[in-house]
Amino acid sequence: MMMNQIEGRENSDVLTSRAEPEGVPRARRPGGQGPRLPQVLTTKVGLHIPPGLAFEDWERAGRQLSGLIDSSSWWLGDWLIYGKDQYVDRYERGIRAAGLQYQTLRNYSWVCRRFDMPRRRSALSFQHHAELASLPVDEQDAWLDRAEHLKWTTKQLRNAVRAGRQRVAGPTSTAIAPRALVLPDHRLQRWHTAAIQVGSELSAWVTTTLDAAASQVLKDRKAEPELPRA
Repeated sequence: MMMNQIEGRENSDVLTSRAEPEGVPRARRPGGQGPRLPQVLTTKVGLHIPPGLAFEDWERAGRQLSGLIDSSSWWLGDWLIYGKDQYVDRYERGIRAAGLQYQTLRNYSWVCRRFDMPRRRSALSFQHHAELASLPVDEQDAWLDRAEHLKWTTKQLRNAVRAGRQRVAGPTSTAIAPRALVLPDHRLQRWHTAAIQVGSELSAWVTTTLDAAASQVLKDRKAEPELPRA
């Protein structure tokens, strides 16, 4: 089974423990530079963690894995964009051959298209960017600046954006969209996910969905037979 050493994106040192597992010979590094310490290795079906791994090394491995997972969303989104642009008639075959889910890739690629490479912030996660993908470009950059400077989590960013929209709407506004923003986070996030899946901005998706529902209700009521008056 092939194994790969986990390496940091900013620190290329191989993860090693500071304690040797009992009964394991102390292998020498090339050139006689000292013993080769146990390494955290990735396999296709799991993570191989040696006994006696120091907490600091275990913690660093978690940060590196998290960074790889987050980066993979950008990588896959860019990969799909390139495939759709270059192999119009064949890219779906490549997706199937890779065993990837098209809908997931479509979500990633939508966020990638909303943020050109120079505008992506390495200090923030892919999900930070996804939270802002439906906003105009100038608002995206402003919120990214704040999130990066204040080190906001994704949830903190989402709450700040919602609060900002409520302030802009004002306390006397009767518009439907600001009222929807006071709904529980899980419902707003569900709408946001639905909008991403159809490649639409949240506000446009909400408007289209409500218009369609209203049209259907009005159509059904118009079709109802008029009851005779007493």
